[in-house]
Amino acid sequence: MKYIQPTKYSYLPKFLAPLDILGLFECDPFGNSLLIRRILIGIVGWLTYARYTVVNRIQIEGTEHLENLPINNVLFLSNHQTYFADVIAFFHVFCAVKWGFKNTLLPPMYLFGPRARQYYVAASETMKKGFVPRVLAQAGALTIERSWRADGREVKRDVDTSANDKIAKALAHGWVVSFPQGTTSPYAPIRKGTGHLIKNNDPIVIPVVINGFRRAFDKKGLRFKKRNTLLTIRFKEPLQVSPDDTVDDLVAKVRHAIEQDVPAWVK
Repeated sequence: MKYIQPTKYSYLPKFLAPLDILGLFECDPFGNSLLIRRILIGIVGWLTYARYTVVNRIQIEGTEHLENLPINNVLFLSNHQTYFADVIAFFHVFCAVKWGFKNTLLPPMYLFGPRARQYYVAASETMKKGFVPRVLAQAGALTIERSWRADGREVKRDVDTSANDKIAKALAHGWVVSFPQGTTSPYAPIRKGTGHLIKNNDPIVIPVVINGFRRAFDKKGLRFKKRNTLLTIRFKEPLQVSPDDTVDDLVAKVRHAIEQDVPAWVK
């Protein structure tokens, strides 16, 4: 993993930026206010907290692997079960870890000081459908145009060449959550772009395995489907990556690490 000196961006002129000790004028590399993001994440967190702790029960494992991570160039790769419930749960955990919590979201005091340097990769079309997705997009979405799927249909279109640059900027600034299968369907193939992303940016890669979200929520992750469901999030040790690994090697490692190898009974 290569060390990238985290950069602080500000709306203020460079010579005045050091005076902003409260971070009121701090922004991300894309010009979005981190203060506004903290407020949005805090509001979303309070509105959704009961979904994970009262209506359902969340079980978190492996936050010890997050405690000593740098504030940037960390890539979380996870299987995907809903559009938004997964991401919101990650943000809860990241904010809790910032406050020193270990494998728990109790009590929710961490929502008074949310972590702002966090992003997630999402399809552009998903973030444009409705008021709630548009609000959630302001909480750190890195929107990309999928070249293989649109509006629930398989398509073939030019690859969004700006996606890797956008994710690289976000990694240089903070933590990024990506769902390398690009779909909520289980055992879908890992996209090769994930391998290129790892080779080009050399981040710390934290594999994550989630379960229960598909049973508890609808596909968007905004409505309940079944209550009293056990939701699990398991963070694993950083993925061991070698400079000699090919893109295909990395794809195979990621698929195995997030436990998406196709089982014999599915083949």
